[in-house]
Amino acid sequence: MATLSDIGVAAAINILSAFAFFLAFAILRIQPLNDRVYFPKWYLKGLRCSPLANGAFVSKFVNLDFRSYARFLNWMPAALQMPEPELIDHAGLDSAVYLRIYLLGLKIFVPIAFLAFTIMVPVNWTNNTLEHSGLTFSDIDKLSISNIPNGSLRFWTHLIMAYAFTFWTCYVLKREYEIVASMRLHFLASEQRRPDQFTVLVKNVPPDPDESISELVEHFFLVNHPEHYLSHQVVYNANKLSELVNEKKKIQNWLDYYQNKYERNPSKRPLLKMGFLGLWGESVDAVDFYTAKTERLSRDISLEREKITSNPKSIMAAAFVSFKTRWGAAVCAQTQQCRNPTIWLTEWAPEPRDVYWENLSIPFVFLTIRRLIVAVAFFFLTFFFVIPIAIVQSLANIESIEKALPFLKPIIEVKVIKSFIQGFLPGIALKIFLLFLPTILMIMSKFEGFISLSALERRSASRYYFFQFINVFLGSIITGTAFQQLNNFIHQSTNEIPKTIGASIPMKATFFITYIMVDGWAGVAAEILRLKPLIIYHLKNFFLVKTEKDREEAMDPGTIGFNTGEPQIQLYFLLGLVYAIVTPILLPFIIVFFALAFVVFRHQLLLMGLLSTKEAASSTPLLITLPVLTIWFHRFCKGRYEPAFVRNPLQEAMMKDTLERAREPNLNLKGFLQNAYIHPVFKSADDDKIDVVMEEWEEEPSLIATKRTSKRSTPLSSKHGRSSFSSPEANKERSKT
Repeated sequence: MATLSDIGVAAAINILSAFAFFLAFAILRIQPLNDRVYFPKWYLKGLRCSPLANGAFVSKFVNLDFRSYARFLNWMPAALQMPEPELIDHAGLDSAVYLRIYLLGLKIFVPIAFLAFTIMVPVNWTNNTLEHSGLTFSDIDKLSISNIPNGSLRFWTHLIMAYAFTFWTCYVLKREYEIVASMRLHFLASEQRRPDQFTVLVKNVPPDPDESISELVEHFFLVNHPEHYLSHQVVYNANKLSELVNEKKKIQNWLDYYQNKYERNPSKRPLLKMGFLGLWGESVDAVDFYTAKTERLSRDISLEREKITSNPKSIMAAAFVSFKTRWGAAVCAQTQQCRNPTIWLTEWAPEPRDVYWENLSIPFVFLTIRRLIVAVAFFFLTFFFVIPIAIVQSLANIESIEKALPFLKPIIEVKVIKSFIQGFLPGIALKIFLLFLPTILMIMSKFEGFISLSALERRSASRYYFFQFINVFLGSIITGTAFQQLNNFIHQSTNEIPKTIGASIPMKATFFITYIMVDGWAGVAAEILRLKPLIIYHLKNFFLVKTEKDREEAMDPGTIGFNTGEPQIQLYFLLGLVYAIVTPILLPFIIVFFALAFVVFRHQLLLMGLLSTKEAASSTPLLITLPVLTIWFHRFCKGRYEPAFVRNPLQEAMMKDTLERAREPNLNLKGFLQNAYIHPVFKSADDDKIDVVMEEWEEEPSLIATKRTSKRSTPLSSKHGRSSFSSPEANKERSKT
């Protein structure tokens, strides 16, 4: 079991690691060679020029201005002093709110830590229960609730503090909800015009034997939204075309590379070997080879594009429908369109850059099956991961290692090595086991069929948190307790085992402390170094970059990593709220980590069970009220504030529409929205072919004359011709002929 010295060793290692990462970042960011890695947005916006183009040869790669090294920490105050409105303009509202989570953590945990250390730590420390319990414990555990004797009146202190901590957390969360909800509404009211403000995604369009999907969509919205419907864009299954376009892009880069190479030395034609990796085989002219390949792919792309636009089977039962006003789009997106609630399903369209086009080609009927498959796969992934968790917990138990590998006992018993194993190794081992989990969860989310990148991240984040809650939190407690108190379990009666578990749970705080230091302290410091983008950029720049366009694509502006960062924050919040009562010593280690609101109520159930095992019978009934109040608070906040994040108020939409009409009375909204939701592979066509593609999309077949009642009441003419919405008499005349 980790002792204070073990924790001290782990803290020293992680503090030094964090300092090393900060120092490395401060030095690497001022090197000209890394300028594109640490300032990618400046380059993409055209606000920064490469320092490699000017100066002496050495100064192109190494910063020779030694005064800049003395100012290597100047980036810290500059980052802290940026006003929030400026941050929103620079990085967006999501990033600003994400940063507020860390501020929220400070607001919650600093007062809690102060109360815990001034009141609860002395109450726990001034007992000697663990010394007479026969349990395996350390000095840190004397600061926990496990050191309180069974049935002691001191448990009333913990009960009162539990209520105080919960009420304080709920109060701070409510205030933060109000601020963030107001920020979002203000942002929506002040942001510039975007296509997704006017557009709705319609899914599960029912098939019709007489009309194409495009005709059916237009007819439906002309009938049901006659005053607000503007236009629509059907969804094509262009996945194969997308593969061809991506392949052509790669081949075109190679062609540009060899053409540039030939232009620099016209006396020698570049050659290419046709064998494995171009290392051997027949030599051919590289320019001619890639020219022919590009032309062949261009022909394949044209044929595939023509096949898609002319084949009705390539059109999916979905469409992006645009409206004349934000108000009209808001009404459509937030209401049921048909008496059958399973068809004509509408939701807000993602922002065009946020659309995950590959999943739009998945038929709606298959989505339920896919999600069932993923749910089963995630179940097995979650519960089979208990095995590596058990391995990690065994590393935290010196006795189990010595029994399994007795020849290592002399080495393990060395004080420094023992402290390293117990204080640092378990945390780093768990971090390694979790390394590939976000990628696996993202693949699962894509398979489920979500149609926006943000939805993919949200689903991955929720699953990642659930996984950590089951395995990292509950799994570590259960398996760690089993390893730690195995001898007691063997020699105790069955009735005594729950008491042993209840006393052991607070003592697992030492493992979570080591994990927080590895994952949090060193992990966050490593994040600022941007080690992965740094390595990938230089590898691409050395091996793959052939043109200036390649160099731009090699730059990675990076994201906040919502699918991994947000679940991590939630876990820290959970640990802080759970262990604030039972083992307050953990609070200083997580006081820099903050989390979201919906984890608040989860810790109460564990706390209730723990105090029940400690025979605090008189206080347990009062604890039942606490989770009930917490769940009520959760439901209140969900009903009061969640709509501000998932819906667009009609009042705000109407207000913005009115202002826009006054400011821009001649706005061509249809032109603004015309190409917004066209599949990127059509946009990426050669300039001389884009117009042809657009004409093909406009030249859809005329409607087949039908006698459907709904068509007779269509108030507007169709873009497909006068025959589309003609009178019943005209239909009869045509049927005779």
